[in-house]
Amino acid sequence: MKKLLFMFVAALATASVSAQTVTESKTFDNFYIGVNGGFATKTTGHAWLKDLNPNLGLRIGRNFTPVFGLAAESNVYLSNKPGESIGTFVRSMNTSLLGTVNLSNWFGGYPGEPRLFEVSVLGGLGWGHVFGHPSEVYNDDALTSKAAIDFTFNLGKAKAWQFYIEPAMIWTLGGYNGGTHAIKYNVNNSGFQLNVGFNYKFKNSNGTHNFTIAELRDQSEIDGLNAKINDLRSDLNGKDAQLAAKDRQIADLQKALDECNRRPKYEKPATATNLQPTVLFRQGKSVVDPAQYAPIELIAQYMKNHPDAKVEIKGYASPEGSAERNQQLSEERAAAVKKILVNKYKISADRLTTVGCGATDKLFEQVEFNRVATFNDNTK
Repeated sequence: MKKLLFMFVAALATASVSAQTVTESKTFDNFYIGVNGGFATKTTGHAWLKDLNPNLGLRIGRNFTPVFGLAAESNVYLSNKPGESIGTFVRSMNTSLLGTVNLSNWFGGYPGEPRLFEVSVLGGLGWGHVFGHPSEVYNDDALTSKAAIDFTFNLGKAKAWQFYIEPAMIWTLGGYNGGTHAIKYNVNNSGFQLNVGFNYKFKNSNGTHNFTIAELRDQSEIDGLNAKINDLRSDLNGKDAQLAAKDRQIADLQKALDECNRRPKYEKPATATNLQPTVLFRQGKSVVDPAQYAPIELIAQYMKNHPDAKVEIKGYASPEGSAERNQQLSEERAAAVKKILVNKYKISADRLTTVGCGATDKLFEQVEFNRVATFNDNTK
């Protein structure tokens, strides 16, 4: 006997662990409302099919987890069977507070959305009332208890609707008929009920009508993400220093541009073939930053002031990375500058040539300044 009890407890523990799916739910999530109806009959002492009592009910509930929930239900019974007529359309009513357990999710785990078919059990206490009895002869109220099993189908694309078939037993724990008896579960003071019903589950804060599984992260994953954040911060600090240096260069170029604009005509040194402006690029990039348009504008102004000038654009890369990649980068950088001169500043393409010079660390002392495009006047 002890061995069987131990095995039963172990099975329950295993099922409980499988049911502990961590889900996301807020205070007003996972509420539902429904209607049901069917037939009830006294369990003993008469023919069931002859004395069926129709009933209608309303149920309101909330699922606290995919396994456990709570529901309030009230049913009215419309027939006087199997007793004598008491002259009212509604003979009696029963209101219950029921705990609910979804066995499918308890033993099978919650898969992230309801299954098409699920089995649940319900049980709890309630209050019963009979209408039309003379109060001096009958006790109109009684404590009741209900136990049921629901065979449920979850319907629709969003599975917001439930259709269920529910056989149930309802016990009268305190007697009607002018007195009381000891509160106990007695089959002779019980009824069998078979109902069908529909529930509608209201939409939740997660955008669905059901539970969603929470995405948890373990500590090692969190530590890895923090390390990546710190690396990005360090890289950002390095970029800030580079941008500060480029800002200084841009300021110098802007000053030179302002001086050029104040001159009636651009004055180029008579013997210089290497034009001074340079265009800086980010590491591994061939896209011209908006801040680098100032030196390009200087070259455009130079070529407009010297209609016969033909300019060679040389692209360079810093030594990091493979030689093949750096050669490609240098060519792309020269081509990108030419494209801006042609498209934005309307310089004739046949006055411009491009050369990719690959990687170098000789142009400038600071390594990142070698990621540039330079200009030479080939007419000199």
